[in-house]
Amino acid sequence: MPELPEVEVVKRSLTSKIQKLVVEKITVKDEKLRYRINKKKLKILLGLKIIKILRRSKFLLFVFEKNTVMLVHLGMTGKFFFLNKNAKKFKTSFYYNIDESKDNKHNRLIFSLSNKQKLIYNDVRKFGFIKILNKRQLKYNLHLKNLGPEPLGNSFDFKYFKNYLINRNRTIKDILMDQKFVSGLGNIYVNEVLFLSKIKPTKKTCLIKNKEIHKIIKNTKKTLKKAISLGGSSLRDFSSSDGKKGEFQQYFYVYGRKGENCLNKNCNKKIIKTIIGNRATFYCPKCQK
Repeated sequence: MPELPEVEVVKRSLTSKIQKLVVEKITVKDEKLRYRINKKKLKILLGLKIIKILRRSKFLLFVFEKNTVMLVHLGMTGKFFFLNKNAKKFKTSFYYNIDESKDNKHNRLIFSLSNKQKLIYNDVRKFGFIKILNKRQLKYNLHLKNLGPEPLGNSFDFKYFKNYLINRNRTIKDILMDQKFVSGLGNIYVNEVLFLSKIKPTKKTCLIKNKEIHKIIKNTKKTLKKAISLGGSSLRDFSSSDGKKGEFQQYFYVYGRKGENCLNKNCNKKIIKTIIGNRATFYCPKCQK
């Protein structure tokens, strides 16, 4: 599933391609996504200009005229393709190379935009979704209202972190994965952050020291910024709309490196894999305490 850096790259890719364009036609090829597409609400977008594209956690928000917002979650395999006026196709998302013979089968929605351009939502497994909302509904929306602060924002600081841990006794990895605590972090980046912070993923939050909280916050921001600058992590095949592939996976310290040597100098241990909260967890038994 795409995490914050990957969704941020998609947002930036789409902003550069479709911002200020107008929706002229919408073709629904398959309405059965995670939630069935409401065709009546979808028609509200016709004739509206795309004002901007935002990201909240792992969600994309397409902001249109008339206080209209299209909320999108990419699920496991959701992606957008962009076609320019010359019908040249660009990737903005995950998993596959452009292959018309395969892509067309999984195209779910096609937005025909001004200047003869198109935006295609493609989703192989159909776990993603698209909902049309009024801007005033956002703060009450089921998917958004309980999200924690953005990890790159100022609200994700020591005071917030420290207060949240009071009377909680969960593993540190579990709490970092909790979207109510901090939004947008997922399995890949939590593994990496905890390694850089030298904290074992199974460590209970009641044992986390103040200096470790500072380390986690610092390394979270550092890791996410680096991942965004590198285009995200291409565990399969992610590219931005300009065709640049994500490169952050080349810098993984622990994720997916079970049995490989720890990259820290003077460490002779191998990376261990375990399961926490039904998610694969990787760490160094020597460097992380």
